[in-house]
Amino acid sequence: MRLNHRPAILIQTVGLALALVGCASTRSASYTKFASAFLPAAPAPTVTSAATKASPNKTDSGLYNHEPPVLLASVSPVPSPTEQRLSEADEHFRQGRFFYEQGDPANARAEFDRALEVLLASPASPGDRQRIERKTDQLTEAIYRFDTEGLGASQSEDEVVYDKPPLEGILDMTFPVDPSLKPKVAGELGGTVSQLPLELRDPVLSFVHYFSTERGHKTLEAGLRRAGRYRAMIESALEQEGIPKELIYLAQDESGFLPRARSVKSCVGLWQFARFRGRQYGLNQTPYVDERMDAEKATRAAARHLHDLYKHFGDWYLAMAAYDCGPGCVDRAVERTGYADFWDLQRLNVLPKETSNYVPLILAITIMSKNAKDYGLDGVQPDPPEASDAVNLDSATSLLLASDALGVSLAELEDLNPALLKSLAPEGYPLKVPKGRGDELVAALNQVPAEHRASWRLHRVETGETFASIAHRTGANARALQAANSSVELDPKPGELVVVPLSPRPQPAVRRTVASGKHAAARRKTHVARRSTPATSAHGYPTASLNSSHRRAKTVNR
Repeated sequence: MRLNHRPAILIQTVGLALALVGCASTRSASYTKFASAFLPAAPAPTVTSAATKASPNKTDSGLYNHEPPVLLASVSPVPSPTEQRLSEADEHFRQGRFFYEQGDPANARAEFDRALEVLLASPASPGDRQRIERKTDQLTEAIYRFDTEGLGASQSEDEVVYDKPPLEGILDMTFPVDPSLKPKVAGELGGTVSQLPLELRDPVLSFVHYFSTERGHKTLEAGLRRAGRYRAMIESALEQEGIPKELIYLAQDESGFLPRARSVKSCVGLWQFARFRGRQYGLNQTPYVDERMDAEKATRAAARHLHDLYKHFGDWYLAMAAYDCGPGCVDRAVERTGYADFWDLQRLNVLPKETSNYVPLILAITIMSKNAKDYGLDGVQPDPPEASDAVNLDSATSLLLASDALGVSLAELEDLNPALLKSLAPEGYPLKVPKGRGDELVAALNQVPAEHRASWRLHRVETGETFASIAHRTGANARALQAANSSVELDPKPGELVVVPLSPRPQPAVRRTVASGKHAAARRKTHVARRSTPATSAHGYPTASLNSSHRRAKTVNR
């Protein structure tokens, strides 16, 4: 039955979203896209567990010169309030989509409203706010599309969502110099130990002034907090390449420590690699994975790149400038002027404005971070380091299946695997899972034939459930369900995992990505590749969205 009351859903549901969000949600009709759909099957062998270890690629020295037993329930950690909120919102949305497909607009609207209320009516900690905002945007747009594009539950898509870095556009701006800052900063430098030379110049003072303002200070604090997740890993990689550890703040300038940051010129990741430069340093880019958004691999690549740049220029400031605009750009500036000094090149205005401000901004962040108490940064609580296990997948595997197996949200898995462009992890991918859960995932996945891990699901049996009720709930064929769980006599016991055989759906033809940022009302959309996901069954069986993670326009030579 086709639903004839779509405008009512559009007007009332989207209206509710706007009312809940408030003035900050005034935006254009082009919302951030979201959807979910069943993944295509992709054959392969079994699964084995292994820890992943980045292996740096060698760089040319002349780089710049020219079926199985059913598992009993295992004790899983209690999900955080944010994870519970995200899962509850997904469940309301799935129920709304089921009612929508059945031609029940009143109940559909009620469920869609509840999904948004779960996200918008409750406060979130600062560290989780961004995830909730992203999910809110996705659900709002998914509801909107039921009306404007006529999409039902049998054809939905999941999009890569990129983050807009906090410092986008800052390098193209000029800030005043507070004369009172000079003696203060000069005194601080006298007692500051740094592997990176720290020079006091007016451009540096101008950025110290900016980061001392309310807006700049909040941005700096947020970046330093996020840095906690990656600091130990980054400092280790920099040390191995002989890079001053202070260059960790280059990543703060580039991405604000957001692994899915993306520029308008398609530079992505913590270190904002352009496609060609990423390939040059061994960062693979396929329709399924973009290793420029793998925090560890990209960090090691960036460290090698900086090492090569320093070897080429013999000066850290010039190496930093070349990281921004490319070594060729700096070489030409030196050739034109005869000066191999960053400050001279800046004074002579032979570098791009962005590059002229790039080095001073990093120096300002370094000075302020090393003198945290003087700048009110000593109270910043860094995020805890990432703790995960890695499972090497020997067959293409849906993240939905992995989510079923571990009982964790899709959001948690995608946060651990930002390099995935689709909700299907390809064969050979080292899937990161919460620490200590790797073996559990391997055992669960081995219940599912390798050739079906891209589309089949797992279900944890609840009290009172039978094969018949599970088939009804998931939309699976009852006979196929029992056949897939032939080792289970009669009906399964509560806590057991049962295999749910589902048919794969074709992938949609139209694909694109959307940019996501702090200011939802000003989102811009860019046309790139869109992830396809498994479709929801007629009974709204859990399929959740996978979001991924735009920043200022960096010079493409990076």
